[in-house]
Amino acid sequence: MSKNRPRIDLLQGTLDMLILKTLRLGPAHGHAIAKYIQRTSADVLQVETGSLYPALRRLEHRGWITSKWELSKERNRELRYYRLAPAGRRQLSAEQSKWDQLVEAIGRIMRPAEEG
Repeated sequence: MSKNRPRIDLLQGTLDMLILKTLRLGPAHGHAIAKYIQRTSADVLQVETGSLYPALRRLEHRGWITSKWELSKERNRELRYYRLAPAGRRQLSAEQSKWDQLVEAIGRIMRPAEEG
């Protein structure tokens, strides 16, 4: 992580959305999900194991993702791969819409068109 960039803690719902978005690209194991989020956020967001795996279990329990043990070609051992379920696609769409509204609303507050 860059020394100039502060670490940002994720809210539970935000982490769920980022996991669903990552799995939209295809199946992935937990470490790959965390690395994708870190890499894509330019090292600003780092998902700790203590947050990632409970979130994956929660998403699976809700039926938004599925998982299965598979042999990893890169590591030559079995890893649990997660996949986005149809219900997860629908949830991601709903979360994306809410996120867009939130970002727009906060933007209006933080950067009003006419200040003063």
